[in-house]
Amino acid sequence: MPLETLSTREPGKRASSGALRGAIAGYGFISEQGHVPAYALAGPECFRIVAVAERCAARRAKARVALPGVHVYESHLEMLDAERGNIDFVDVSTPPCDHARIALDALSRGLHVLCEKPLATTTADARAMVRMAREQGRVLFPCHNYKHAPVVKAVRQVLDAKDIGRVRMVTLQTFRNTHAKGVDDWRKDWRRERRFSGGGIAMDHGSHTFYLAFDWLGAYPTSITAKMSTLGPFDTEDNLSCSMTFPEGTASAHLSWTAGVRKVIYTIHGERGAVRVEDDDVEVSRMTGDAGAGDGGHGVWATNHERVSSNWKDASHVGWFRSMFDHFARAIDAGDWVSRETESSLRCVDLITSAYASALDGSRERELTGGRW
Repeated sequence: MPLETLSTREPGKRASSGALRGAIAGYGFISEQGHVPAYALAGPECFRIVAVAERCAARRAKARVALPGVHVYESHLEMLDAERGNIDFVDVSTPPCDHARIALDALSRGLHVLCEKPLATTTADARAMVRMAREQGRVLFPCHNYKHAPVVKAVRQVLDAKDIGRVRMVTLQTFRNTHAKGVDDWRKDWRRERRFSGGGIAMDHGSHTFYLAFDWLGAYPTSITAKMSTLGPFDTEDNLSCSMTFPEGTASAHLSWTAGVRKVIYTIHGERGAVRVEDDDVEVSRMTGDAGAGDGGHGVWATNHERVSSNWKDASHVGWFRSMFDHFARAIDAGDWVSRETESSLRCVDLITSAYASALDGSRERELTGGRW
């Protein structure tokens, strides 16, 4: 699906003037530790959370304590009906199995939607969400918070400066020694249950991996081949490795819940240099001379090292969400209902499901509708 057929920019207004009034669907770890503190950091002049829907009674009680005066409901439908005319957007922070249903219910009522990754667990559901956002003229915005990590912003500056030339190859490794745990009050290991998560580490971290690859290569992939493994008594995978072909480059990724350390390692290779990221450490190599006999015909590089504090070990990522929420508000102000971020989130879902299909089919290559933007 070409980008042009999805992206829509129209003059638009917020549903209310001043602060955006929000309702949160799902008060688990990422809501409590990430989103809510980030909204507070933005200040009441930007965002006001007025309602929360949460199926777990213990979590509803904690929402009332954390957000005094907030209206708390047991179901998102009850909340949407009761808060009609009182909210501008819904923040969907439930497990992935419910993303599409809640988002569609909110969009159909004329509300903007901020949705945690992955956008949905199937491509069909993700496309339905995009279609509804366009029809209703409301923003559907994904939580691509890794783009807002200071170290990733630093990489973007290097690429924008054209210091390493056009990017030809990207590698992305995400190492975790276990799956991300939920809250003690409700199914702490829900990511190990496909009925809630939709999949394992690929469903959990695939979006972050793939939208960074899209951004750095400036395109969507044309094919993928993948392999996965499950090392325990679960119905979700622990490890996924994949190779992707892009119009003018390649990317490879390895995602693991069985690594010996928690770490991300990214490399971005251009025509005249490369960038290497290991958590907060950034190494930039720039070619300073052409290949000659004196260096064996390999070329000469100058290498700089920098540490960009990004607090990777803190899974709440409050600062990253704070930056991302500004982009969400701008999309609403601009009437950018289905942005490139939205398109990328749909492509991520399609890529995750295509990776699963490849892995289950002996790593057979799966063709995709890719292209440059």
